[in-house]
Amino acid sequence: MKKYFFLVFALISVLSWGQELQNFRPRQVVSPEIENGKVTFRILAPEATQVKLYGSWMPTYTSTETLSKDTAGIWSLTIDAPDPEIYTYSFIVNGVMKNDDANIFVQRDGRRFLSILLIDGPLTANYREANQRGNLDLVWYESPTIGATRRMFVYKPYGYADSNQKYPVLYLLHGGGGDEDAWNNMGRACQILDNLIEQGKAVPMIVVMPNGNPGQQAAQTTLLPEKPFQWNDPSTANLYIHSLVKDIVPYVEKHYRVIADPDLRAISGLSMGGGHTLAATNAYPGFFSYILPLSMGIRDGQEMDDAFQAIKKEGYKLYWVACGTDDFLWEAAKSLDAALTHNGLEHTFFVTGGGHTWANWRIYLNTFAPLLFK
Repeated sequence: MKKYFFLVFALISVLSWGQELQNFRPRQVVSPEIENGKVTFRILAPEATQVKLYGSWMPTYTSTETLSKDTAGIWSLTIDAPDPEIYTYSFIVNGVMKNDDANIFVQRDGRRFLSILLIDGPLTANYREANQRGNLDLVWYESPTIGATRRMFVYKPYGYADSNQKYPVLYLLHGGGGDEDAWNNMGRACQILDNLIEQGKAVPMIVVMPNGNPGQQAAQTTLLPEKPFQWNDPSTANLYIHSLVKDIVPYVEKHYRVIADPDLRAISGLSMGGGHTLAATNAYPGFFSYILPLSMGIRDGQEMDDAFQAIKKEGYKLYWVACGTDDFLWEAAKSLDAALTHNGLEHTFFVTGGGHTWANWRIYLNTFAPLLFK
């Protein structure tokens, strides 16, 4: 009898302990939750006295909205969904910026990791994963020009491994503060190319994304030592440009099934990478037949006349310039457009609203990729 009462007591104790554990277990936090044209952000911060939200869709960098706290210590805010686009956001907890712990979708912008909000719509359709996906290689190669073993990302289209086909190549360059991962991570380059190729809108191509910082062996996340370079030193000013032509292109053409023909080489870059695009094609006219500087321009068109005439003489397939009207380089881009016109180079000047942002650069890639190699 005593044994029976002991077992009953033990069972009741276990059930009671389990109920107490359930009461103390934190509620699962879902954030961001997108439903019926609304977005709800949540964060568990029971000790916080104030939580605000900053999002890149807001009108200024100092704009915020305040969250409300429930009895479980979960702060929440529901807003109207912004227009379709990829946005970043942060919580400000008691004055300290914090990422969304419940959101595993993040992007790395240089040394910063930021939570991402992707609003679906026609503009962002190609930013999601395609059904037929290519592969991304992280490649270490020797750069005798720079004097280091360096890393680049190489996108191979769907079907590459199962065919003997040879492919054209797009060399896609990042901007200042970025590295070889920028177009992959923030630019959604792989997703955009996968979708365009699957839809039959773009020719299957290899896309090479190098590190444009000659002092870096690879992205800073690798913790590899960096070598300082003086940008104003004439002996090193175009070191990366020379390494691109002398080291990177030969490596790619040796190790990948590519068509080693200038007519099937394209080069594009944003901001600093747009400057690299101009410098590489000016220094090596005829080496790339598709020239696509983004959010970049020139100050004095007359200084470029000889280079543009050399490009014209060697020939090219497409010269495509893009910039936003709110970009701080808008006037420089207009000067580039005028200089190309003055020198008789047929080209496209693709103009959008907006500024010096990934929102524009993703649109540019999505727009020009279907124009290549046709």
